[in-house]
Amino acid sequence: MVNLIYDAYRVLFHVYSEKAFIKQAINGEVIEPLNKNAVIKICYGVVENDIYLEYLISKLCSKRPKLPIRILLKISIFCIKFLNKHPYAITDNAVELCKKLGKSGMSGFLNAILRKYISNPDIKLPSNELEALSIKYSYPLFAVKELVSDYGIEQAKQVMAYDNVVTYLRFAKDVNGEKYLSSLKVDYQNTPFTNCFALSNFTREKGFFEGKYTFQSIGSIAICNIVGKGEKLLDACAAPGGKSVYLAERFSSITACELHPHRVKLIEEYASRMHANNVNAVQADSSVFNPSFELAFDAVLCDVPCSGFGVVKDNPDIKINREYENLTQLNEIQLKILNNAARYVKSGGSLYYSTCSVFKRENDNIIEQFIKQHNDRFTVQQIDSPLTHKKTQFGLQFLPNISSGAGFYVCKLQKL
Repeated sequence: MVNLIYDAYRVLFHVYSEKAFIKQAINGEVIEPLNKNAVIKICYGVVENDIYLEYLISKLCSKRPKLPIRILLKISIFCIKFLNKHPYAITDNAVELCKKLGKSGMSGFLNAILRKYISNPDIKLPSNELEALSIKYSYPLFAVKELVSDYGIEQAKQVMAYDNVVTYLRFAKDVNGEKYLSSLKVDYQNTPFTNCFALSNFTREKGFFEGKYTFQSIGSIAICNIVGKGEKLLDACAAPGGKSVYLAERFSSITACELHPHRVKLIEEYASRMHANNVNAVQADSSVFNPSFELAFDAVLCDVPCSGFGVVKDNPDIKINREYENLTQLNEIQLKILNNAARYVKSGGSLYYSTCSVFKRENDNIIEQFIKQHNDRFTVQQIDSPLTHKKTQFGLQFLPNISSGAGFYVCKLQKL
């Protein structure tokens, strides 16, 4: 058990001290194979419930402990509260690890706080409703306010409470996905999309490396199906490449832009694995005008940088790293990219705007600003999707609680 807690501690130390993404932190550590699944469960669980755990620690301690002790407290309380591990066994192992980490002087404090929690685990939430929701669901207070403002308190609760982990596989167009999965003897469910399936538990095997299938979120698949077919498409913010590669089956050529060189490589590797030879990955800043792109594309997809609050179940570190100020900065980038990409669309062509956010200010509000500036050149088009959604003023909003876990937005604009 000490080794298990230690492996989780090392991963979480990177997350909290360096603001590392949890996936990168896990991949960057050598974890005992026997412990790996349990370590991943603990690390994701701690980060996912960070605000709640921080609140408990604030009520148990008169002074906020230093980071190493806070991490040990979070791991221990999570294991006791959410994994139903034996409280005193967890406490003894955490105290032993504390000593091995060279912090013997704090071992007594750690022991006392954990025993205090064990004797009185029912710590009351604040009386303020929004603050209580923030702690209960471990969502930053600003995010709770945005959700309540956009959807009302009941639907906001449902969005935050969504907790169903599902894996989605999309098969290449020349592969019969149902036959393939049946041959592996794994359980699967159909989705509203052709050759795309939902699985509760699946580990990639040789077919993944052969390009027979890929992992892709249901929201991303839904957006690609709205984009449809055509000749030349620009994916303005393409990494890691899932949409570009899927749309390569539907368009004659794809230009996939990405700002950072290492992420351009991700697109190239993805396209190579899936045999998408008509994808051209390019390093470019899509907020800066490129004269060679002007009026060059039948369709442009702007899947812009966003807060990511539609995909926090897969990326829980979003909840501890995003701040309210980020939204204003992102809004400026989002509108800048959309305005610039509009110059690349041919007459009669289509401009698509999408995010993995559930906040109106990153979605409909951006389109509203864009239309005010371009109402003589672009019109909003009606779109639909077989994936359950909410229709908004300008587009479609997929919400985790109604859209099989997807928290995405998409809007289609046509150039006159």
